[in-house]
Amino acid sequence: MSEVKPDPFYKFIKTPLITEKTVLQVEKLGKITFIVDINANKKIIKDLIEKRFDVKVKKVNTMISPRGEKKAIVTFMNVDDAMKVAVALGIF
Repeated sequence: MSEVKPDPFYKFIKTPLITEKTVLQVEKLGKITFIVDINANKKIIKDLIEKRFDVKVKKVNTMISPRGEKKAIVTFMNVDDAMKVAVALGIF
């Protein structure tokens, strides 16, 4: 019996951050905000999102919130890619 390997996507990317502000960013700027693992770097985040959703990521900005959570703001090449990911994640 082989051991099931955990999905690296869920190891590093915990959940999308869904607020009124972040939903507007998806629609107008093509950006989605995620809560990510503290050890995730920009390259890992970019690669995981591009592979999982078959989209192009323009850039990734990260920050540590005052609550100690790491946030990643992912900017997509176009708004359509951002909408595709948002629909897949259940934001819309």
